[in-house]
Amino acid sequence: MDDDSRFADFVAERADALLRYGYVLSGNPHDAADLTQEALIRLHRAWPRVRRKHDPESYARTTMARLHVTVWRLRRRERLDWAPPESTHEDALPSGVEQELWQALATLPRKQRTVLVLRYYEQLTDAEIAGILGVSRGTVRSHASLGLNRLRSAVPHPTAADRSL
Repeated sequence: MDDDSRFADFVAERADALLRYGYVLSGNPHDAADLTQEALIRLHRAWPRVRRKHDPESYARTTMARLHVTVWRLRRRERLDWAPPESTHEDALPSGVEQELWQALATLPRKQRTVLVLRYYEQLTDAEIAGILGVSRGTVRSHASLGLNRLRSAVPHPTAADRSL
């Protein structure tokens, strides 16, 4: 099996997961698609080296996180607003407190959202996050703390009655 067919198999298996990861990072399906596409382009260029030495999905996710931060740096002062289309969606959207949490996460600054996604969605350590983002571990902890405080103040603590619903 040649490298191109192995790459095609990888994309067929993992593209949807990478797209979901991009959405969690960016909070925007269009940016998620751009992140995924660019990461796969870069992965294809490095495929022979990455396939032999590293986990290709890890390489793609790291590339996506770095691209996301780069875009954030370039558009630091620009605020894009995106409203979902008035069409049906196949995935069940979260309701109640979960929906409020996702909405609150979308309002966080990009760095705080990125740190929280890498920490709690990807379950990376502070040192790994610092390496991906190119910042110190203290900066990672600071962004995580600030982001969690904003989420806690934005989303009410669920009561026992809410959990039973």
